[in-house]
Amino acid sequence: MFPEYRDQISLLKTQDAHFARLFDRHNQLDQEIHNMEAGILHGTTMEIERLKKEKLQLKDQLYAILRNTQA
Repeated sequence: MFPEYRDQISLLKTQDAHFARLFDRHNQLDQEIHNMEAGILHGTTMEIERLKKEKLQLKDQLYAILRNTQA
């Protein structure tokens, strides 16, 4: 996610607790969605869609933080 911001992400994960929580939750959702789609975990289509929407909202928030701290 956002390879062009790799260094900035590493820095923010150590210096911004809010960013770190959002980033960790995004990764957790990504793994959970992957496991549901692979049949490792049970999940209905609606549950998976809800998780994908939450993940997208987190991604939008992370991107906004990255853009705001870039300057």
